[in-house]
Amino acid sequence: VVKSTDTGSTADFDQQNSLYTICVRGIKDGEKIEQNIVSSSISRVLTAGKDWEEILDFAASPSLELIISNTTEVGIQLVEDDVHAYPPVSYPGKLLAVLFHRYKMYNGSEDRGLVIIPTELIPDNATKLKDILLVLARKNQMPAAFITWLLESNTFCNSLVDRIVPGKPDKTMLAEIEDQLGYTDDLLTMSEVYSLWAIEGDEKVEEKLSFAKVDKGVIVTPDINLHRELKLRLLNGTHTLSSGIAFLAGFDTVKQAMDNQKMEAFISSLMKSEIANAIPYEVTEEITNVFSNNVLDRFRNPHIKHQWLSITMNFTSKLKMRVVPLLLNYYKKHDTVPELMAFGFAAYINFMHGEEKDGKFYGSLNGSSYHINDDKAAYVKDIINKSKGTDVAKAILSDTILW
Repeated sequence: VVKSTDTGSTADFDQQNSLYTICVRGIKDGEKIEQNIVSSSISRVLTAGKDWEEILDFAASPSLELIISNTTEVGIQLVEDDVHAYPPVSYPGKLLAVLFHRYKMYNGSEDRGLVIIPTELIPDNATKLKDILLVLARKNQMPAAFITWLLESNTFCNSLVDRIVPGKPDKTMLAEIEDQLGYTDDLLTMSEVYSLWAIEGDEKVEEKLSFAKVDKGVIVTPDINLHRELKLRLLNGTHTLSSGIAFLAGFDTVKQAMDNQKMEAFISSLMKSEIANAIPYEVTEEITNVFSNNVLDRFRNPHIKHQWLSITMNFTSKLKMRVVPLLLNYYKKHDTVPELMAFGFAAYINFMHGEEKDGKFYGSLNGSSYHINDDKAAYVKDIINKSKGTDVAKAILSDTILW
C-alpha cells in the first residue's frame, strides 16, 4: 500500500505487521451475520513523501501487474504537476511517474503494462484518470513513444464500489469486540455484509484479478452501467424518495423506519413495484428483485445508523438526478402516475417549507426545528411565497429551473 499524502501515520501497520481485523456485521437473506476476519493482504505500507525511491524500485518489479487507487474524488483531478519531482504533488502525477519509470526500466516492452483500477466514487473514474495522465504527459513534454505505451500497453478499468464501512467502532463496542477476540487491534474496522465491486474489463482483465474468482461481490464485466443504474435507482432513489416521509413521520434512522411495519412495507413496495419497473435501462425482474432484497437487508442493518435528515441533504438535486428519470419512464410505460413516488414528492414539498435564519433555512416539526440543507432552499421558498398557498405543488413541480 502506498499513501499518496503525508497525512496520518503508518506506525500502527508497522507495529502489527500490517495485520488488521475486519468485523463484518449485518443482515443477509434475513439472517444476522457477525464475522471477524484477520486480513493479511497488506505486506507493507509506504509513504510517497519519504519512500519515493523505494516506490519507484517496486514500480519496476516484474511481479507488479495491478494498481488500485482509493484517493477520494478529490484525488482524480488535473493539477499543474512536475512528474519528475520526488515525488510529484498529485496522485495522477505520482502514477504517471511510476508508469514512466516502469516504461524506462523495461525499454518500453509492450507486455509490461499494468491494469489500473480506480475506485474513487465518480462516474467513468478510469476514463477520467487516463485523460488526466495524457494531459500531464504532454504538459511535461514526455516522449511520444512513452505516451503510445501508456495508452496501448496499459488497461484502465472503470469501476464501481458499493459497501458501507463505518470504520472503527465506538469505545464501548470496541472493548466488547476485543474482549471477544482476545486481543487488541488499533486498526480494527467495521463493515457491512453486502459488497459490490463492479469492474469494467474483458477476460484478460478477469484472469489477472485472481481475487474475483473467490469473492462473489467482485464482478468483472464489459459494461458496469447496469450496476450503476441499480445502485442509483434502487438504493439511492429509494433513500431519497423515502427520506422526507420517514423524517416527517418521526423516524431518525433508516433502521428505525425498517422496524416499523407500515414504513417497511412502503419502502419495499416503492422499490420493487415502482422504481424497479421504471429503471431507464434494460434489466430483468429477477435482477431487480435480487438487488432489492440485498438493499432491504442493508437498510435493516442494526450496526449502521444512517440518519434520514442527512439523507435529505441536497434533496432537490438528488430528486432531479435519481428520481425524475424514473418518474418520466414510469409514466411513459404505464400512462399513469406512480402513487408512491408521488407521495415521496409530496413529502419533499412539505419538508422544504421553511424559514431563513442567519443565511440558512430551517423547517419545523413537532415544535423543533430542522436544517433544510439544500442549495435550492431559497429558490423553493420563493416559489412557495409567490404561490400564496394556492396549488404550491403545481408551482414547484412545474418549475423548469428546478427540474
